[in-house]
Amino acid sequence: MKEFKLENEPKTASGFKTPDHYFDTFSAKVLEQINEREREVKVIPLYKRKKVISIAAAAAIFIAFLIPTANHYYKASKELDEATLETYLTYQSNLNQYDLIKELDTKDIDKLNKNLALEDETLEDILAANPNIENLISE
Repeated sequence: MKEFKLENEPKTASGFKTPDHYFDTFSAKVLEQINEREREVKVIPLYKRKKVISIAAAAAIFIAFLIPTANHYYKASKELDEATLETYLTYQSNLNQYDLIKELDTKDIDKLNKNLALEDETLEDILAANPNIENLISE
């Protein structure tokens, strides 16, 4: 292999040259450009900001009124509807009518009596249509 010596080889000139006395005036030029930019800084007056502040305040008030209204409508009801309760009681195999009767108060029985209004004709139709009258009487 041929021996390579960096110092003996011809050197190529770079394509870049700095102008004469460029670095002598460089710091003065940079300071002038900085001063010009400081003069050009835009100042936003306070009266133009009032629109933005008023819009933000209106949005905050709107949200403040919207949250309680949304909570009222989307609040999960703690009371069970009749269909859910009936379905639950139907599919519980270990629950019978005597367990339900034990849990009733006198107030609950009074409410049932008020809500249960059978006419004589309806009662006669049920008894006539049902062949197992003995089962109904024993229950």
